[in-house]
Amino acid sequence: MFSKGSMDDMPNPSRSLKKTSDPPRQLTHREDIPHPATAGPPRAIEHVRRMRGGSQPHTLRCSDGHYYVAKVPNNPQGVRILVNELLGSRLAALLRLPVAIGRVILVEQELIRYSPEMVIQNNLGETPCQAGMWFGSCYPVDPRFGEVDDLLPLSETTNHVDFLGMLVFDKWAGNTDGRQVVFSRNRECRHFTAVMIDQGCCFNATEWNFPDSPLRGRYCRTGTYDGVKGMDSFEPWLSRLESEIDENALLSAAHGIPPEWYEGQADSLCDLLEKLDHRRRIVRELLWATHNSYHQIFPNWTSFSKQ
Repeated sequence: MFSKGSMDDMPNPSRSLKKTSDPPRQLTHREDIPHPATAGPPRAIEHVRRMRGGSQPHTLRCSDGHYYVAKVPNNPQGVRILVNELLGSRLAALLRLPVAIGRVILVEQELIRYSPEMVIQNNLGETPCQAGMWFGSCYPVDPRFGEVDDLLPLSETTNHVDFLGMLVFDKWAGNTDGRQVVFSRNRECRHFTAVMIDQGCCFNATEWNFPDSPLRGRYCRTGTYDGVKGMDSFEPWLSRLESEIDENALLSAAHGIPPEWYEGQADSLCDLLEKLDHRRRIVRELLWATHNSYHQIFPNWTSFSKQ
């Protein structure tokens, strides 16, 4: 059972991660890519620009030398979105999927005061962004030396098979949005790498429940899932989910989430983790339901087995 006490006692998972002084050229949560230094939250030192999106994110340069797409606690979609982003990116990383690295970053009042664009826009006008702990999604490449695109043919990517693994994750996490992705490369590289971003609508956004629907969580581009022949096509991600992730892994993924992001309601976060532990066992059924409801999503599915 998940409890507030078990969360408090959980060691910091970052202590066992390999550290490096040189950032990787492609920054994603992969087993073979080091995590950025975790001595403490990086501090935002420059506001670069506002970004589009319902959460009204901002691009920030931080003290660790990286650039982040950052979400503020008083964003219009709700503070729990920040929990979803951090927890979701960590859970996808447990499946060894190419998700943008998520971090807690510190944004101080002085930066907000001297950055006129750091506001939340609403029907009543503008409200200053809230200082404190923000969620930051690390740019997969240094924008000074690489490029990021949000719409490319999958034939130009080196890892299009990872979209199958990401669908496993999105069904498990109850992502109520379509799969969001960017494509990145360093300028000397010919091909792009797909990097999965935006886990804010996992767990049904701020509701933290799971109204499953066959069409939810998929990537919208035609041909994405043409390689699916049956349930075996979703390996090794299904087996990793069912056999490698357990209560301790879930607790470790939730460690260090700022309490203000879940408004001090530790019991609600524990309930969410318990639901996720249970849902590991029903993802095959959810994929099967998607196949049975909309055959065009997996047009080459020929297996008649759910296993």
